[in-house]
Amino acid sequence: MPNHEPTKEQIQEQGLYREMGLLDQEYEAICKILGRLPNYTETGIFSVMWSEHCSYKNSKRLLKKFPTSGSQVLQGPGEGAGIVDIGDGLGIAFKIESHNHPSFVEPYQGAATGVGGIIRDVFSMGARPIALLNSLRFGELSEEKTKYLFQEIIAGIAGYGNSIGIPTVGGEIQFEDCYAKNPLVNAMCVGLIETQDIQKGQAIGVGNPVMYVGAKTGRDGIHGATFASVEFSEEGEQQRSAVQVGDPFREKLLLEACLEIIQNHADILIGMQDMGAAGLVSSSSEMAGKAGSGLLLMIDDVPQREAGMSAYEVLLSESQERMLLCVKKGHEQEIKHIVEHYGLEAFVVGKVTDDRQYTVMQHGEIVAQIPVAALTEDVLAVPKASKQPERYLSFQTEKAFIPENINSKEIWERLLAQPTIASKQVVYQQYDYQVRTNTVVTPGSDAAVVRIRNTDKAIAMTTDCNSRYLYLDPEIGGAIAVAEAARNIVCAGAKPLAITDGLNFGSPEKPEVVWEMEKTVDGIAQACEKLSVPVISGNVSLYNETDSKGIYPTPVIGMVGLIEHTKAITTQEFKAEGDKIFLLGETKPEFNGSELQKLLQDKISGIPPSLDWESEENLQEELWQAIQQNLIESAHDLSEGGLAVALSEAAFPRKVGLSLEVPFLLRDLFSESQSRILVSVKMENVELFQKVMKKTPVFALGEVTNGSCLEVRGRDGIVSLEREKLEKIWREAIQCLLKSKG
Repeated sequence: MPNHEPTKEQIQEQGLYREMGLLDQEYEAICKILGRLPNYTETGIFSVMWSEHCSYKNSKRLLKKFPTSGSQVLQGPGEGAGIVDIGDGLGIAFKIESHNHPSFVEPYQGAATGVGGIIRDVFSMGARPIALLNSLRFGELSEEKTKYLFQEIIAGIAGYGNSIGIPTVGGEIQFEDCYAKNPLVNAMCVGLIETQDIQKGQAIGVGNPVMYVGAKTGRDGIHGATFASVEFSEEGEQQRSAVQVGDPFREKLLLEACLEIIQNHADILIGMQDMGAAGLVSSSSEMAGKAGSGLLLMIDDVPQREAGMSAYEVLLSESQERMLLCVKKGHEQEIKHIVEHYGLEAFVVGKVTDDRQYTVMQHGEIVAQIPVAALTEDVLAVPKASKQPERYLSFQTEKAFIPENINSKEIWERLLAQPTIASKQVVYQQYDYQVRTNTVVTPGSDAAVVRIRNTDKAIAMTTDCNSRYLYLDPEIGGAIAVAEAARNIVCAGAKPLAITDGLNFGSPEKPEVVWEMEKTVDGIAQACEKLSVPVISGNVSLYNETDSKGIYPTPVIGMVGLIEHTKAITTQEFKAEGDKIFLLGETKPEFNGSELQKLLQDKISGIPPSLDWESEENLQEELWQAIQQNLIESAHDLSEGGLAVALSEAAFPRKVGLSLEVPFLLRDLFSESQSRILVSVKMENVELFQKVMKKTPVFALGEVTNGSCLEVRGRDGIVSLEREKLEKIWREAIQCLLKSKG
């Protein structure tokens, strides 16, 4: 077959490596490593393995700042997913991943394959996926393109999760103009594992075969990892070949086959890894890299969907629903029989060697030979300059925004219509969140809760990040993201265990973005230390820019917590007439970066709300204690829109009224001060509850009524709103925007 690939000399002379995403100094380093010019296949291998998406070359130094260990950690960063211990021989595996660029180009498949990929990361560890969450960012819903992206991305998430039979139980969505051409799609998967079944992605034992299981390899998704590691342009919309196509039904078969091998044939299985970003080349080289071994790969033995595929195409394809296994020599047929039972095929495509070389053969010839360490460890990281943005200096000296002479009733109603605050029912009604019948707290609450069958335990989980705060001050904003996630977990009655982070930023070629990354990581690391929640897995997504317009720093925090006894499960809605309502934590006039500032000024600026760690820790610990003592009827974290929005969300589900008095001005109903939680308590438990809250400021606001009004008296007047009208505004806002013509 004629070879139409450029020669080594053409790649060098014409600078073709640049088209693959390699810099001049990177290409020069590759030539030095090899002691010769790389051929076309080798250049492609380096381009994906040295991409930001695979190598974390711009972020690895920062990720070292995260605390990653703790008595609860069974598996930290470095494998398909992190795992925490929940006792009784059980663990929870979880991870979050981004699929941003593909979701802008081909929103349905981009989002669907993002879900498929994160599911494989979890079951490759030996865990059965039990829940999915997501964190999404879109432009303003007044734009027709945003409406299209919104509807297709949601449909893609729902289509994959529903088809494979894993409940999508929670998430968050925010809207801001900076995401118009850079939507963020972060998918999180949570799995349950018996700790004896923990599996790692490694290729050990000279001569042991490497086996390929799952769908055949096609030309879809080639250079997907590189595609996710460069800045967008409008032309980038045409790069549909870099987007994969998912098949959730095949993935279900692959999931069951892999779990059977892990659970029932662990004696012959050595390693397992998902073929995700950068496909076969990434999974195979990483399995060898983790083991310190070499690998020989036979391209002719890889099942191919299309005729005449080159080694370059086979190695770099990101076709979905594929897994790579390393097994003990002599047991190949056993693996094939198991896999065939599920209607899939398994092929021996290589073997472990002791030369520490990554060798690829096709048609009897060596088409690539690279030291494994050069692909997995010795990636050239060109230092990037860091510079404080001018906007930050300006915000730091800006006078605090304080709203004057506002109509509290009108503002309350308008805030509930803001898409970031409004009901997301139009989204989660598309998700089958009750499949497998273990979902106890469904989407729409502070945290989702899934029971662990055959135990009295449950798992709370959430995704959180207010990127506006990070735009104003990335260090404080990063810390707030972790603190808010932990508050949501505690409000559900759980003890926070660990986090997975999805770090989404603009282009690291810009010194200001590098500074944002540095400060964000500092804030997250500090928060994790303070709250004893290590980072056990995560993902970095850079170059979220189109035509030089970047996103706000958006480090999504996925957090999981343990509920030891299901009777402690707590939800956010007020329960019964006569229950007393309390606000925990101090309210200050903090409006910078708030929904109110955006509503009134159509921008955000200034210094974000402050975060006091002593107050935060006391609040979370004491509320958790009160919940364990069965003293709390409802608990709801205060976030976007402040107390006014929290009161509304707590009153709507059971159609209750409120009669309250707050110890501040009515405008402060919309303050976004941190470390605050709204709770309700039965009258007979009030005294005990107040005794538990020794260090946390507690403000008695009033009580739940059986009326139809939410009535709040402040220092400067009274505001009274009809619950039915408020709920209609809140519930219909997003649907109305989707139907309107922009």
